[in-house]
Amino acid sequence: MNAHPQPAKRTVRTGRRYRTGRAANDYDVVVVGSGIGGLCTAALLSKLGRKVCVLEQHYTAGGYTHSYENAGYEWDVGVHYIGEVHKRKSILRRIFDVISDRGIRWQAMDECYDRIILDNEAFDFRAGRENFVADLKARFPEDTAAIDAYMALLLQLSRKVPFFFAAQALPRWFARLYRPLRKFMLPACAFQTTQEVLSGLTDNQQLIGVLTGQWGDYGLPPAESSFLMHAMVAKHYLAGAAYPVGGSWKIADAIVPVIRRAGGEVFTYAGVDKIIIEGKRAVGVRLQNGDEIRAPQIVSNVGFVPTVKQLLNKSVQSDFKLDTLAVPLSSAHLCVYAGFKGDAQSLNLDSTNLWVYPDANHDLNVHAHRQDMNADFPLVYISFPSTKDPQWSQLFPNKSTVEIVTIGSLKQFTPWLGSQWNKRGQDYDALKKEIAERLLEVLYKHRPQLREALDFYELSTPLSTQWFQWNDAGEIYGLDHTPKRFEQPQLHTETPVKGLYLTGADVVTAGVGGALMGGVMAAARMMGWRGYQVFGLLKR
Repeated sequence: MNAHPQPAKRTVRTGRRYRTGRAANDYDVVVVGSGIGGLCTAALLSKLGRKVCVLEQHYTAGGYTHSYENAGYEWDVGVHYIGEVHKRKSILRRIFDVISDRGIRWQAMDECYDRIILDNEAFDFRAGRENFVADLKARFPEDTAAIDAYMALLLQLSRKVPFFFAAQALPRWFARLYRPLRKFMLPACAFQTTQEVLSGLTDNQQLIGVLTGQWGDYGLPPAESSFLMHAMVAKHYLAGAAYPVGGSWKIADAIVPVIRRAGGEVFTYAGVDKIIIEGKRAVGVRLQNGDEIRAPQIVSNVGFVPTVKQLLNKSVQSDFKLDTLAVPLSSAHLCVYAGFKGDAQSLNLDSTNLWVYPDANHDLNVHAHRQDMNADFPLVYISFPSTKDPQWSQLFPNKSTVEIVTIGSLKQFTPWLGSQWNKRGQDYDALKKEIAERLLEVLYKHRPQLREALDFYELSTPLSTQWFQWNDAGEIYGLDHTPKRFEQPQLHTETPVKGLYLTGADVVTAGVGGALMGGVMAAARMMGWRGYQVFGLLKR
Protein backbone atom coordinates (compact mmCIF):
# COMPACT_ATOMS: atom_id res chain seq x y z
CA MET A 1 0.00 0.00 0.00
CA ASN A 2 1.36 3.41 -0.95
CA ALA A 3 2.09 5.28 2.28
CA HIS A 4 2.54 8.60 0.48
CA PRO A 5 -0.31 8.92 -2.02
CA GLN A 6 0.06 11.56 -4.70
CA PRO A 7 -2.84 13.82 -5.74
CA ALA A 8 -5.03 12.75 -8.64
CA LYS A 9 -4.39 14.24 -12.06
CA ARG A 10 -7.87 15.78 -12.27
CA THR A 11 -10.72 16.66 -9.97
CA VAL A 12 -13.86 14.76 -10.92
CA ARG A 13 -16.45 16.87 -9.14
CA THR A 14 -19.76 17.87 -10.64
CA GLY A 15 -22.21 20.47 -9.36
CA ARG A 16 -21.92 23.88 -7.70
CA ARG A 17 -21.04 24.19 -4.03
CA TYR A 18 -24.00 25.52 -2.06
CA ARG A 19 -23.75 28.75 -0.13
CA THR A 20 -26.47 30.83 1.46
CA GLY A 21 -27.89 33.18 -1.16
CA ARG A 22 -26.92 31.10 -4.19
CA ALA A 23 -30.30 29.40 -4.57
CA ALA A 24 -33.09 31.16 -6.47
CA ASN A 25 -36.49 31.98 -5.00
CA ASP A 26 -38.64 30.68 -7.82
CA TYR A 27 -37.91 26.99 -8.37
CA ASP A 28 -40.72 24.79 -9.67
CA VAL A 29 -39.18 21.62 -8.24
CA VAL A 30 -36.64 20.71 -5.55
CA VAL A 31 -34.96 17.30 -5.82
CA VAL A 32 -33.24 15.85 -2.74
CA GLY A 33 -30.33 13.65 -3.82
CA SER A 34 -28.40 13.66 -7.08
CA GLY A 35 -28.29 9.96 -7.86
CA ILE A 36 -29.22 8.95 -11.39
CA GLY A 37 -32.93 8.76 -10.52
CA GLY A 38 -32.95 12.33 -9.20
CA LEU A 39 -30.89 13.66 -12.08
CA CYS A 40 -33.10 11.88 -14.61
CA THR A 41 -36.29 13.33 -13.11
CA ALA A 42 -34.71 16.78 -12.91
CA ALA A 43 -33.44 16.73 -16.50
CA LEU A 44 -36.72 15.50 -17.97
CA LEU A 45 -38.69 18.15 -16.10
CA SER A 46 -36.14 20.75 -17.21
CA LYS A 47 -36.69 19.69 -20.81
CA LEU A 48 -40.39 20.38 -20.27
CA GLY A 49 -39.81 23.89 -18.95
CA ARG A 50 -39.53 23.35 -15.19
CA LYS A 51 -36.90 25.17 -13.14
CA VAL A 52 -35.34 22.52 -10.91
CA CYS A 53 -33.01 22.70 -7.92
CA VAL A 54 -31.11 19.49 -7.07
CA LEU A 55 -29.56 19.27 -3.59
CA GLU A 56 -26.68 16.88 -2.84
CA GLN A 57 -24.96 16.54 0.53
CA HIS A 58 -21.77 15.04 -0.98
CA TYR A 59 -18.92 17.04 -2.51
CA THR A 60 -19.95 15.89 -5.99
CA ALA A 61 -23.19 15.04 -7.77
CA GLY A 62 -24.05 11.66 -9.22
CA GLY A 63 -24.76 9.32 -6.32
CA TYR A 64 -23.56 5.84 -7.27
CA THR A 65 -22.56 7.20 -10.69
CA HIS A 66 -19.87 9.50 -9.29
CA SER A 67 -16.15 8.69 -9.38
CA TYR A 68 -13.80 8.30 -6.44
CA GLU A 69 -10.20 9.47 -6.64
CA ASN A 70 -7.15 8.91 -4.48
CA ALA A 71 -3.40 8.58 -4.86
CA GLY A 72 -3.46 9.53 -8.52
CA TYR A 73 -6.05 6.87 -9.41
CA GLU A 74 -9.77 6.98 -10.19
CA TRP A 75 -12.55 4.42 -9.79
CA ASP A 76 -16.30 4.28 -10.35
CA VAL A 77 -18.32 3.59 -7.20
CA GLY A 78 -21.29 1.86 -8.77
CA VAL A 79 -21.27 2.01 -12.57
CA HIS A 80 -19.31 -1.19 -13.05
CA TYR A 81 -21.09 -1.94 -16.33
CA ILE A 82 -24.45 -1.14 -17.91
CA GLY A 83 -26.34 -3.25 -20.42
CA GLU A 84 -28.14 -2.10 -23.57
CA VAL A 85 -26.74 1.46 -23.67
CA HIS A 86 -24.38 0.53 -26.50
CA LYS A 87 -27.49 -0.22 -28.60
CA ARG A 88 -28.67 3.13 -29.99
CA LYS A 89 -32.33 2.18 -30.17
CA SER A 90 -32.62 0.67 -26.70
CA ILE A 91 -34.88 2.48 -24.25
CA LEU A 92 -32.05 3.06 -21.76
CA ARG A 93 -29.86 4.57 -24.44
CA ARG A 94 -32.70 6.87 -25.55
CA ILE A 95 -33.25 8.05 -21.98
CA PHE A 96 -29.57 8.79 -21.46
CA ASP A 97 -29.40 10.60 -24.80
CA VAL A 98 -32.38 12.80 -23.91
CA ILE A 99 -31.33 13.76 -20.38
CA SER A 100 -27.74 14.52 -21.47
CA ASP A 101 -28.40 16.01 -24.91
CA ARG A 102 -26.37 13.07 -26.27
CA GLY A 103 -23.48 14.12 -24.08
CA ILE A 104 -22.60 10.63 -22.81
CA ARG A 105 -20.50 8.29 -24.94
CA TRP A 106 -20.39 4.56 -24.33
CA GLN A 107 -17.67 1.98 -24.92
CA ALA A 108 -18.73 -1.62 -25.38
CA MET A 109 -16.87 -4.11 -23.20
CA ASP A 110 -15.08 -7.20 -24.45
CA GLU A 111 -17.29 -9.92 -25.94
CA CYS A 112 -16.96 -11.90 -22.71
CA TYR A 113 -18.39 -9.34 -20.31
CA ASP A 114 -18.88 -11.65 -17.28
CA ARG A 115 -17.00 -14.75 -16.18
CA ILE A 116 -18.70 -16.91 -13.52
CA ILE A 117 -16.20 -18.90 -11.45
CA LEU A 118 -17.59 -21.73 -9.30
CA ASP A 119 -14.90 -23.46 -7.26
CA ASN A 120 -12.25 -22.69 -9.94
CA GLU A 121 -14.47 -23.77 -12.86
CA ALA A 122 -15.09 -20.82 -15.20
CA PHE A 123 -18.14 -20.14 -17.36
CA ASP A 124 -18.05 -17.24 -19.81
CA PHE A 125 -21.04 -15.03 -20.60
CA ARG A 126 -20.49 -13.73 -24.13
CA ALA A 127 -22.46 -10.90 -25.70
CA GLY A 128 -25.34 -11.99 -27.89
CA ARG A 129 -28.26 -14.26 -27.09
CA GLU A 130 -27.02 -16.92 -29.50
CA ASN A 131 -23.57 -17.00 -27.91
CA PHE A 132 -25.04 -17.16 -24.42
CA VAL A 133 -27.28 -20.11 -25.28
CA ALA A 134 -24.65 -21.96 -27.35
CA ASP A 135 -22.05 -21.69 -24.59
CA LEU A 136 -24.46 -22.97 -21.95
CA LYS A 137 -25.55 -25.90 -24.10
CA ALA A 138 -21.94 -26.81 -24.82
CA ARG A 139 -21.23 -27.04 -21.08
CA PHE A 140 -24.58 -28.59 -20.11
CA PRO A 141 -25.63 -30.75 -23.10
CA GLU A 142 -28.04 -32.78 -20.97
CA ASP A 143 -29.96 -29.63 -20.06
CA THR A 144 -30.65 -28.10 -23.48
CA ALA A 145 -34.42 -28.20 -22.93
CA ALA A 146 -34.06 -26.44 -19.58
CA ILE A 147 -31.85 -23.76 -21.15
CA ASP A 148 -34.36 -23.16 -23.93
CA ALA A 149 -37.19 -22.95 -21.38
CA TYR A 150 -35.17 -20.50 -19.28
CA MET A 151 -34.52 -18.24 -22.26
CA ALA A 152 -38.20 -18.33 -23.20
CA LEU A 153 -39.11 -17.13 -19.71
CA LEU A 154 -36.59 -14.27 -19.86
CA LEU A 155 -37.96 -13.06 -23.18
CA GLN A 156 -41.57 -13.49 -22.13
CA LEU A 157 -41.05 -11.44 -18.98
CA SER A 158 -39.03 -8.74 -20.74
CA ARG A 159 -41.95 -8.09 -23.10
CA LYS A 160 -44.45 -7.77 -20.26
CA VAL A 161 -42.42 -5.97 -17.58
CA PRO A 162 -43.32 -2.46 -18.90
CA PHE A 163 -47.00 -3.20 -18.20
CA PHE A 164 -46.08 -4.32 -14.68
CA PHE A 165 -44.37 -1.02 -13.84
CA ALA A 166 -46.80 1.23 -15.73
CA ALA A 167 -48.67 1.87 -12.46
CA GLN A 168 -45.68 3.85 -11.18
CA ALA A 169 -46.50 6.65 -13.62
CA LEU A 170 -50.22 6.61 -12.78
CA PRO A 171 -52.01 8.37 -9.89
CA ARG A 172 -51.81 6.50 -6.58
CA TRP A 173 -55.57 5.88 -6.49
CA PHE A 174 -55.48 4.36 -9.97
CA ALA A 175 -52.37 2.31 -9.13
CA ARG A 176 -54.26 0.72 -6.23
CA LEU A 177 -56.88 -0.48 -8.68
CA TYR A 178 -54.28 -1.51 -11.25
CA ARG A 179 -52.01 -3.43 -8.89
CA PRO A 180 -54.22 -6.55 -8.43
CA LEU A 181 -54.48 -6.86 -12.20
CA ARG A 182 -50.72 -7.24 -12.61
CA LYS A 183 -50.78 -10.87 -11.55
CA PHE A 184 -52.87 -11.61 -14.61
CA MET A 185 -50.45 -9.77 -16.92
CA LEU A 186 -47.35 -11.77 -16.06
CA PRO A 187 -46.73 -15.51 -15.81
CA ALA A 188 -46.74 -17.09 -12.35
CA CYS A 189 -42.94 -17.34 -12.34
CA ALA A 190 -42.70 -13.54 -11.97
CA PHE A 191 -44.03 -13.86 -8.42
CA GLN A 192 -41.83 -16.76 -7.32
CA THR A 193 -38.26 -16.92 -6.07
CA THR A 194 -35.47 -17.52 -8.54
CA GLN A 195 -34.72 -20.89 -6.95
CA GLU A 196 -38.32 -22.03 -7.23
CA VAL A 197 -38.46 -21.21 -10.92
CA LEU A 198 -35.08 -22.68 -11.87
CA SER A 199 -35.64 -25.82 -9.81
CA GLY A 200 -38.76 -26.36 -11.87
CA LEU A 201 -36.64 -26.34 -15.02
CA THR A 202 -33.67 -28.46 -13.91
CA ASP A 203 -32.25 -30.29 -10.94
CA ASN A 204 -28.69 -29.52 -12.08
CA GLN A 205 -27.37 -27.34 -9.23
CA GLN A 206 -24.26 -26.43 -11.20
CA LEU A 207 -26.37 -25.01 -14.04
CA ILE A 208 -28.53 -23.10 -11.56
CA GLY A 209 -25.35 -21.73 -9.98
CA VAL A 210 -24.16 -20.49 -13.36
CA LEU A 211 -27.50 -18.98 -14.40
CA THR A 212 -27.65 -17.06 -11.10
CA GLY A 213 -23.99 -16.07 -11.25
CA GLN A 214 -24.90 -12.38 -11.48
CA TRP A 215 -26.98 -12.34 -8.30
CA GLY A 216 -24.67 -9.71 -6.87
CA ASP A 217 -26.22 -7.26 -9.34
CA TYR A 218 -29.42 -7.30 -7.28
CA GLY A 219 -28.09 -8.47 -3.92
CA LEU A 220 -29.93 -11.71 -3.09
CA PRO A 221 -29.12 -15.40 -3.69
CA PRO A 222 -31.62 -17.60 -5.59
CA ALA A 223 -33.79 -18.84 -2.70
CA GLU A 224 -34.49 -15.28 -1.55
CA SER A 225 -34.58 -13.24 -4.74
CA SER A 226 -37.55 -12.48 -6.97
CA PHE A 227 -37.34 -14.23 -10.31
CA LEU A 228 -38.81 -11.08 -11.84
CA MET A 229 -35.75 -9.17 -10.68
CA HIS A 230 -33.39 -11.93 -11.79
CA ALA A 231 -34.97 -12.07 -15.23
CA MET A 232 -34.69 -8.31 -15.73
CA VAL A 233 -30.97 -8.36 -14.89
CA ALA A 234 -30.23 -11.44 -16.98
CA LYS A 235 -32.06 -10.02 -20.01
CA HIS A 236 -30.41 -6.63 -19.47
CA TYR A 237 -26.95 -8.08 -20.19
CA LEU A 238 -27.74 -10.60 -22.94
CA ALA A 239 -26.41 -8.23 -25.62
CA GLY A 240 -23.29 -7.44 -23.58
CA ALA A 241 -22.40 -4.35 -21.62
CA ALA A 242 -20.78 -0.94 -21.89
CA TYR A 243 -18.98 1.70 -19.84
CA PRO A 244 -19.08 5.52 -20.02
CA VAL A 245 -16.14 6.98 -21.94
CA GLY A 246 -14.08 9.15 -19.61
CA GLY A 247 -15.32 7.45 -16.45
CA SER A 248 -18.61 7.17 -14.58
CA TRP A 249 -18.52 10.79 -13.41
CA LYS A 250 -19.12 11.83 -17.01
CA ILE A 251 -22.77 10.75 -16.62
CA ALA A 252 -23.69 13.46 -14.11
CA ASP A 253 -21.32 15.89 -15.79
CA ALA A 254 -23.35 15.62 -19.00
CA ILE A 255 -26.76 15.85 -17.32
CA VAL A 256 -26.15 18.90 -15.09
CA PRO A 257 -25.91 21.38 -18.03
CA VAL A 258 -29.37 20.29 -19.20
CA ILE A 259 -30.80 21.28 -15.82
CA ARG A 260 -28.91 24.56 -15.84
CA ARG A 261 -30.07 25.53 -19.32
CA ALA A 262 -33.63 25.60 -17.98
CA GLY A 263 -32.60 27.95 -15.16
CA GLY A 264 -32.04 25.23 -12.58
CA GLU A 265 -28.96 24.21 -10.59
CA VAL A 266 -27.33 21.21 -8.94
CA PHE A 267 -25.86 22.13 -5.56
CA THR A 268 -23.33 20.06 -3.62
CA TYR A 269 -22.51 20.34 0.10
CA ALA A 270 -26.27 20.93 0.43
CA GLY A 271 -27.46 18.40 2.99
CA VAL A 272 -31.21 18.49 3.63
CA ASP A 273 -32.47 18.28 7.21
CA LYS A 274 -36.24 18.05 6.65
CA ILE A 275 -38.91 18.34 4.02
CA ILE A 276 -41.22 21.19 5.02
CA ILE A 277 -44.85 20.11 5.31
CA GLU A 278 -47.64 22.65 5.72
CA GLY A 279 -51.23 21.44 5.85
CA LYS A 280 -50.30 17.94 4.63
CA ARG A 281 -48.55 19.44 1.62
CA ALA A 282 -44.82 19.55 0.83
CA VAL A 283 -43.79 23.15 0.21
CA GLY A 284 -40.00 23.09 0.47
CA VAL A 285 -36.94 21.80 2.29
CA ARG A 286 -34.88 22.98 5.22
CA LEU A 287 -31.14 22.48 4.82
CA GLN A 288 -28.85 21.39 7.60
CA ASN A 289 -27.53 24.95 7.91
CA GLY A 290 -31.06 26.24 8.48
CA ASP A 291 -31.68 27.70 5.02
CA GLU A 292 -35.05 27.02 3.39
CA ILE A 293 -35.69 26.46 -0.31
CA ARG A 294 -39.33 26.35 -1.39
CA ALA A 295 -41.10 24.95 -4.43
CA PRO A 296 -44.55 23.55 -5.33
CA GLN A 297 -43.14 20.07 -5.91
CA ILE A 298 -40.52 18.18 -3.89
CA VAL A 299 -38.84 14.95 -5.00
CA SER A 300 -36.83 12.58 -2.82
CA ASN A 301 -34.16 10.40 -4.38
CA VAL A 302 -32.70 9.12 -1.11
CA GLY A 303 -34.82 5.95 -0.92
CA PHE A 304 -38.16 5.12 0.64
CA VAL A 305 -36.99 4.31 4.18
CA PRO A 306 -34.50 7.21 4.54
CA THR A 307 -37.11 9.61 3.18
CA VAL A 308 -39.70 8.60 5.76
CA LYS A 309 -37.39 8.19 8.74
CA GLN A 310 -34.98 11.07 8.17
CA LEU A 311 -36.69 13.73 6.07
CA LEU A 312 -40.27 13.69 7.40
CA ASN A 313 -41.64 14.71 10.76
CA LYS A 314 -43.45 12.11 12.84
CA SER A 315 -46.75 13.86 12.20
CA VAL A 316 -46.83 12.47 8.64
CA GLN A 317 -44.65 9.35 8.92
CA SER A 318 -47.59 7.13 9.77
CA ASP A 319 -49.22 7.96 6.42
CA PHE A 320 -46.42 6.01 4.69
CA LYS A 321 -47.20 2.80 6.64
CA LEU A 322 -43.55 2.00 7.17
CA ASP A 323 -44.51 -0.50 9.89
CA THR A 324 -46.39 -2.62 7.35
CA LEU A 325 -43.60 -2.67 4.76
CA ALA A 326 -42.95 -6.38 4.36
CA VAL A 327 -39.52 -5.98 2.79
CA PRO A 328 -36.15 -5.83 4.59
CA LEU A 329 -33.31 -3.54 3.64
CA SER A 330 -30.86 -4.98 1.13
CA SER A 331 -27.39 -6.16 2.12
CA ALA A 332 -24.45 -3.84 2.57
CA HIS A 333 -21.20 -4.22 0.66
CA LEU A 334 -17.44 -3.95 1.02
CA CYS A 335 -15.26 -2.69 -1.80
CA VAL A 336 -11.50 -2.55 -2.28
CA TYR A 337 -10.35 0.25 -4.60
CA ALA A 338 -6.90 -0.80 -5.79
CA GLY A 339 -4.36 0.92 -8.00
CA PHE A 340 -1.51 -0.85 -9.83
CA LYS A 341 1.64 0.24 -11.62
CA GLY A 342 1.50 -0.74 -15.27
CA ASP A 343 -1.01 -0.47 -18.10
CA ALA A 344 -3.51 -3.07 -19.26
CA GLN A 345 -1.13 -4.51 -21.83
CA SER A 346 1.85 -4.91 -19.51
CA LEU A 347 -0.35 -6.38 -16.77
CA ASN A 348 -2.30 -8.59 -19.22
CA LEU A 349 -5.71 -7.28 -18.20
CA ASP A 350 -8.99 -7.28 -20.12
CA SER A 351 -12.41 -5.81 -19.31
CA THR A 352 -14.15 -9.06 -18.34
CA ASN A 353 -15.79 -8.95 -14.90
CA LEU A 354 -15.07 -11.88 -12.60
CA TRP A 355 -17.75 -13.36 -10.33
CA VAL A 356 -15.94 -15.64 -7.90
CA TYR A 357 -17.88 -18.14 -5.74
CA PRO A 358 -16.84 -21.02 -3.44
CA ASP A 359 -19.19 -23.30 -5.39
CA ALA A 360 -22.64 -23.36 -7.00
CA ASN A 361 -24.66 -23.35 -3.77
CA HIS A 362 -25.07 -19.59 -3.40
CA ASP A 363 -27.71 -19.75 -0.67
CA LEU A 364 -25.73 -22.08 1.57
CA ASN A 365 -22.62 -19.92 1.16
CA VAL A 366 -24.53 -16.74 2.02
CA HIS A 367 -26.04 -18.38 5.09
CA ALA A 368 -22.62 -19.56 6.28
CA HIS A 369 -21.14 -16.09 5.88
CA ARG A 370 -24.04 -14.44 7.72
CA GLN A 371 -23.32 -16.75 10.65
CA ASP A 372 -19.57 -16.17 10.55
CA MET A 373 -18.02 -13.18 8.80
CA ASN A 374 -14.69 -15.03 8.74
CA ALA A 375 -16.14 -17.77 6.55
CA ASP A 376 -15.36 -17.77 2.84
CA PHE A 377 -16.80 -14.80 1.01
CA PRO A 378 -20.01 -16.07 -0.64
CA LEU A 379 -19.37 -13.75 -3.56
CA VAL A 380 -16.44 -11.70 -4.81
CA TYR A 381 -17.00 -9.46 -7.81
CA ILE A 382 -13.86 -8.14 -9.53
CA SER A 383 -14.05 -5.26 -12.01
CA PHE A 384 -11.28 -3.65 -14.06
CA PRO A 385 -12.53 -0.09 -14.72
CA SER A 386 -9.31 1.20 -16.27
CA THR A 387 -9.60 -1.38 -19.06
CA LYS A 388 -13.21 -0.41 -19.79
CA ASP A 389 -12.52 3.27 -20.50
CA PRO A 390 -10.77 3.99 -23.83
CA GLN A 391 -9.55 7.36 -22.50
CA TRP A 392 -7.89 5.90 -19.42
CA SER A 393 -4.37 5.48 -20.78
CA GLN A 394 -4.27 9.08 -22.00
CA LEU A 395 -5.18 10.44 -18.56
CA PHE A 396 -3.44 7.88 -16.37
CA PRO A 397 -0.49 6.41 -18.30
CA ASN A 398 1.17 3.29 -16.90
CA LYS A 399 -1.56 2.80 -14.29
CA SER A 400 -4.44 0.36 -13.84
CA THR A 401 -7.33 0.05 -11.43
CA VAL A 402 -9.33 -2.81 -9.95
CA GLU A 403 -12.42 -2.95 -7.74
CA ILE A 404 -13.10 -5.96 -5.53
CA VAL A 405 -16.63 -6.12 -4.11
CA THR A 406 -18.35 -8.48 -1.70
CA ILE A 407 -21.45 -8.39 0.47
CA GLY A 408 -21.03 -7.09 4.01
CA SER A 409 -22.96 -6.22 7.12
CA LEU A 410 -23.15 -3.15 9.31
CA LYS A 411 -23.05 -5.48 12.33
CA GLN A 412 -19.38 -6.09 11.65
CA PHE A 413 -18.76 -2.40 12.31
CA THR A 414 -21.06 -1.86 15.31
CA PRO A 415 -18.33 -0.33 17.55
CA TRP A 416 -18.02 2.60 15.14
CA LEU A 417 -21.71 3.38 14.59
CA GLY A 418 -22.28 7.12 14.77
CA SER A 419 -18.62 7.93 14.20
CA GLN A 420 -17.46 10.46 11.63
CA TRP A 421 -16.17 9.43 8.24
CA ASN A 422 -12.38 9.32 8.01
CA LYS A 423 -12.04 9.67 11.81
CA ARG A 424 -12.72 6.21 13.20
CA GLY A 425 -9.41 5.26 14.76
CA GLN A 426 -6.73 2.59 14.55
CA ASP A 427 -8.92 -0.43 15.38
CA TYR A 428 -11.24 0.44 12.51
CA ASP A 429 -8.29 0.87 10.15
CA ALA A 430 -6.86 -2.47 11.28
CA LEU A 431 -10.14 -4.28 10.55
CA LYS A 432 -10.33 -2.62 7.15
CA LYS A 433 -6.77 -3.73 6.39
CA GLU A 434 -7.55 -7.32 7.36
CA ILE A 435 -10.65 -7.49 5.16
CA ALA A 436 -8.93 -5.75 2.26
CA GLU A 437 -6.02 -8.18 2.32
CA ARG A 438 -8.42 -11.14 2.25
CA LEU A 439 -10.14 -9.69 -0.81
CA LEU A 440 -6.84 -8.91 -2.50
CA GLU A 441 -5.83 -12.56 -2.10
CA VAL A 442 -8.94 -13.55 -4.08
CA LEU A 443 -7.83 -11.17 -6.82
CA TYR A 444 -4.27 -12.55 -6.85
CA LYS A 445 -5.57 -16.10 -7.14
CA HIS A 446 -7.10 -15.17 -10.50
CA ARG A 447 -4.69 -12.41 -11.55
CA PRO A 448 -1.37 -13.35 -9.86
CA GLN A 449 0.57 -10.87 -12.01
CA LEU A 450 -0.96 -8.01 -10.03
CA ARG A 451 0.58 -8.92 -6.66
CA GLU A 452 3.92 -7.18 -7.29
CA ALA A 453 2.30 -4.26 -9.11
CA LEU A 454 0.09 -3.08 -6.22
CA ASP A 455 0.61 0.62 -5.53
CA PHE A 456 -2.43 1.69 -3.48
CA TYR A 457 -5.60 0.27 -1.96
CA GLU A 458 -8.48 1.49 0.17
CA LEU A 459 -11.48 -0.39 1.58
CA SER A 460 -14.96 1.13 1.60
CA THR A 461 -17.24 -0.24 4.34
CA PRO A 462 -21.00 -0.09 5.04
CA LEU A 463 -20.27 2.87 7.32
CA SER A 464 -19.12 4.83 4.27
CA THR A 465 -22.37 3.99 2.47
CA GLN A 466 -24.36 4.94 5.54
CA TRP A 467 -22.49 8.25 5.81
CA PHE A 468 -22.78 9.34 2.18
CA GLN A 469 -26.06 7.69 1.15
CA TRP A 470 -28.09 8.02 4.40
CA ASN A 471 -28.86 4.31 4.27
CA ASP A 472 -29.87 2.92 7.67
CA ALA A 473 -27.85 -0.28 7.41
CA GLY A 474 -25.35 0.78 4.77
CA GLU A 475 -27.47 -1.08 2.21
CA ILE A 476 -26.47 -0.73 -1.42
CA TYR A 477 -29.73 -1.61 -3.20
CA GLY A 478 -32.32 0.09 -1.02
CA LEU A 479 -35.09 -2.41 -0.29
CA ASP A 480 -34.44 -6.10 -0.91
CA HIS A 481 -35.63 -7.57 -4.20
CA THR A 482 -37.74 -10.35 -2.76
CA PRO A 483 -41.04 -11.38 -4.39
CA LYS A 484 -42.89 -9.38 -1.72
CA ARG A 485 -41.10 -6.18 -2.69
CA PHE A 486 -43.16 -5.90 -5.84
CA GLU A 487 -46.42 -6.16 -3.90
CA GLN A 488 -45.88 -3.10 -1.68
CA PRO A 489 -48.34 -0.26 -2.43
CA GLN A 490 -46.13 2.25 -0.58
CA LEU A 491 -43.44 2.00 -3.23
CA HIS A 492 -44.94 4.47 -5.65
CA THR A 493 -43.73 7.71 -7.21
CA GLU A 494 -46.61 9.70 -5.67
CA THR A 495 -46.68 9.82 -1.87
CA PRO A 496 -49.52 10.41 0.63
CA VAL A 497 -48.20 13.95 1.09
CA LYS A 498 -49.39 16.27 -1.67
CA GLY A 499 -46.57 17.71 -3.72
CA LEU A 500 -44.06 15.09 -2.51
CA TYR A 501 -42.77 12.42 -4.90
CA LEU A 502 -40.25 9.57 -4.85
CA THR A 503 -37.80 8.71 -7.60
CA GLY A 504 -34.93 6.29 -8.08
CA ALA A 505 -34.44 2.58 -7.49
CA ASP A 506 -37.02 1.99 -4.75
CA VAL A 507 -39.92 2.86 -7.06
CA VAL A 508 -38.76 0.46 -9.79
CA THR A 509 -35.68 -1.76 -9.28
CA ALA A 510 -32.01 -1.71 -8.32
CA GLY A 511 -29.13 -0.70 -10.53
CA VAL A 512 -28.46 2.26 -12.78
CA GLY A 513 -31.09 1.12 -15.27
CA GLY A 514 -33.75 0.59 -12.61
CA ALA A 515 -33.07 3.94 -10.94
CA LEU A 516 -33.10 5.63 -14.35
CA MET A 517 -36.54 4.18 -15.10
CA GLY A 518 -37.66 5.34 -11.66
CA GLY A 519 -36.62 8.82 -12.74
CA VAL A 520 -38.77 8.60 -15.86
CA MET A 521 -41.81 7.34 -13.96
CA ALA A 522 -41.51 10.08 -11.33
CA ALA A 523 -41.26 12.82 -13.97
CA ALA A 524 -44.32 11.46 -15.78
CA ARG A 525 -46.39 11.35 -12.57
CA MET A 526 -45.32 14.89 -11.63
CA MET A 527 -46.54 16.21 -14.97
CA GLY A 528 -50.05 15.03 -14.11
CA TRP A 529 -52.34 14.57 -17.11
CA ARG A 530 -49.49 15.83 -19.29
CA GLY A 531 -47.28 12.91 -18.30
CA TYR A 532 -47.41 11.71 -21.89
CA GLN A 533 -45.03 14.57 -22.70
CA VAL A 534 -42.25 12.79 -20.81
CA PHE A 535 -42.64 9.68 -22.94
CA GLY A 536 -42.90 11.90 -26.00
CA LEU A 537 -39.39 13.20 -25.30
CA LEU A 538 -38.08 9.65 -25.45
CA LYS A 539 -39.56 8.98 -28.86
CA ARG A 540 -37.90 11.89 -30.64
